[in-house]
Amino acid sequence: MPAPPARSLAADAQVLLPANLTLGAVLAVLLAVAVTVVACAHLSDDGSRGRGRSVAVAGLRAAVQLAAVSLLIGWVVRSGWLLLAFLALMYAVAVRTAGRRITPNATWWWAALPIGVGVFPVVAALLLTGLVPADGIALVPVTGILIGGALTATVLGGRRALDELATRHGEVEAGMALGLIDRDARLEVARPAASDALLPGLDQTRTVGLVTLPGAFVGMLLGGASPLLAGVVQLFVLVALLAVQAVAVAAVLELVARGRLHREEGEEGEEGQAFRDQGP
Repeated sequence: MPAPPARSLAADAQVLLPANLTLGAVLAVLLAVAVTVVACAHLSDDGSRGRGRSVAVAGLRAAVQLAAVSLLIGWVVRSGWLLLAFLALMYAVAVRTAGRRITPNATWWWAALPIGVGVFPVVAALLLTGLVPADGIALVPVTGILIGGALTATVLGGRRALDELATRHGEVEAGMALGLIDRDARLEVARPAASDALLPGLDQTRTVGLVTLPGAFVGMLLGGASPLLAGVVQLFVLVALLAVQAVAVAAVLELVARGRLHREEGEEGEEGQAFRDQGP
């Protein structure tokens, strides 16, 4: 009697986290745990419980947005114009999110520059070389990953740089008194702090395969791809993210040093201000 055929990885994918009531209940419990821990431990910039609410809102927004994207993505990729509009929407949302996290004043829109100069050249190179086909099924997820990486690096780099300048304003003035121009004096103070924005990407790349198996790798395996192909794709994603994030951090640091992206006295990013308004 022949042995039953081994179940394929693609079949495994169909039973991984089945979309049913049990999954919904587990997700609700996990989100509640996250909110409770963040609130009870006062894990926020000012020691309040405001970030617990932010965690809850983020989880609910993720559910709604992913549901909407799941319904729309098959329709969007059939039209070139709709595809471009969808990519533009992704970029616009990333710019506003990053900009408002960094500063509440009108200079937030400068966040468009570090995200754009990091992502657009990489996507253009991938399209021109044929490594990524110009269709929605491939272009949307690749561009989304790169925009997400640039968003994170821009937020971390911009916030750290501006926070450092506010804390060490006297050192900036001392540098200017010694003959440094405004830009150079700000760079000397802000550069070390802003460069910390590269650490998450560096740690993820250094530990891939040893500590974590990122989403692209696992997704391709579950989709039936060979481990070698999955590894190659994941390596491409990680290296592309390193390039995008390096450019984004360098660009946002330059904007801060030149005073294009700034805060007025007493200002802080949208997130921090919301926490203080909510109170303990």
